[in-house]
Amino acid sequence: MTKTLFSFGLGYTARALVRSLDDGWRFIGTSRGEDRGKALPGVEMHQWPGTRPSLDGVTHLLISAGPNEAGDPVLAEFRDEIAARADQFDWVGYLSTTAVYGDRNGGWVDETTGIAPSSVRGDLRVAAERDWQSIPGLPLHIFRLAGIYGPGRGPFSKVRAGTARRIVKPGQVFSRIHVDDIAQVLRASIAQPRPGAIYNLCDDDPAPPQDVIGLAAELLGLPLPAEVPFDEAGMSAMARSFYGENKRVRNDLIKSELGVELLYRSYREGLRALLKVETEALERKSDAWF
Repeated sequence: MTKTLFSFGLGYTARALVRSLDDGWRFIGTSRGEDRGKALPGVEMHQWPGTRPSLDGVTHLLISAGPNEAGDPVLAEFRDEIAARADQFDWVGYLSTTAVYGDRNGGWVDETTGIAPSSVRGDLRVAAERDWQSIPGLPLHIFRLAGIYGPGRGPFSKVRAGTARRIVKPGQVFSRIHVDDIAQVLRASIAQPRPGAIYNLCDDDPAPPQDVIGLAAELLGLPLPAEVPFDEAGMSAMARSFYGENKRVRNDLIKSELGVELLYRSYREGLRALLKVETEALERKSDAWF
């Protein structure tokens, strides 16, 4: 049987996974707009919400569409069908977030740490995880993602434009993950499914956000952006909410169980590789990767 990956929400991360899989796959994805995602060769696209795509023949199901105040949008429309087809799927992956752990005052968390969300975003993800876990017989794997970066999602454009700021909140750190490392973890899980598994996806180096901006400026050979105290930064409510959670996320399980060796163990390696990719794209005058 042909392996068929269906992605609800063929966004940034799902597209990276599709690009990284071999030629033996069939790909189906959804997007909110009719044109979005059509530039990715070999993917059968459907506008959703709006139409109801078929799950016939799907062997692998990836859910990257996020929840909203009404709950998980995929389950709202497809719960009964997915439950009835549970035996059809070899692997189901749900992309969640480390926000489910809430604020830990800079402490470490791993997959055995109890969930304790401290934001609306975290609350919604916890509810969505539980909704997916409630479907009997579904070969579900939950991936809790740290902050995602990669081509088109790095600090370089703001540093070049002179709009980047080194916002400093003493003791604040964030965990991150390069999109290519997310893709390789998903591939490893597909190759070694363990229904019920939960994995944290992050690199080895939780770090202050101002350090990332500082390195980006250094790599570009541009002046170091001025430091701005967090309380004086005038950030949006959404941006401030991210600073309301301070934790360090462990990634030991993806290494010990899935055998993953990170391509980018920290933002240092990741930014250097990212600058090369983005520079080459600018020289080609192409944004095809993104």
